[in-house]
Amino acid sequence: MPRLTKITTRRGDDGGTDLADGGRVRKDSRRIHAIGSLDELNSAIGMARAQNPPPRTDGLLQEIQNDLLCLGTALAHRSAVPRKGSGPVLDGQRIRDLERETDELQQQLGPLQNFLLPGGTPAAASLHFARAVCRRAERDVIALSRRGHVASELLIYLNRLSDFLFQAARWENRSAGIPESLWESR
Repeated sequence: MPRLTKITTRRGDDGGTDLADGGRVRKDSRRIHAIGSLDELNSAIGMARAQNPPPRTDGLLQEIQNDLLCLGTALAHRSAVPRKGSGPVLDGQRIRDLERETDELQQQLGPLQNFLLPGGTPAAASLHFARAVCRRAERDVIALSRRGHVASELLIYLNRLSDFLFQAARWENRSAGIPESLWESR
């Protein structure tokens, strides 16, 4: 567990930042963009949690926030798979858990008839926003993967997470009795 004894270090004043593996990169590197997108996604999920979703949803979102810190830690290492003892590592079980939760929501919600307009309850709207941020984080990690080593589980997890967040937003509206706002194509 990292121990942050000092927040202001002045080491980043030159536009660089330290990685968890001891390396140093520019703050505008693809790696830092991807890590920053994961941080923004984690904050967006925190905003959704602040809207007081039901306890089960809140618990799942908290687990996801922990997962996102694991993903960020993995990206803070330049190798595809961090060495043992270098930090938490996301495993395939978390991907399967997300798939199971998404499938359960889909079964309860039924098929979607058209694209949705994001909105509804504050919790649902926040989950829709988190889904959009997740898609951007996924794009940033894909861009990084073309230039460096990224474990495939990270890409798969983010893809599954956006599906889960979409279904969770739908579920929040359904639970509140708010009808889905369908896109009216012209």
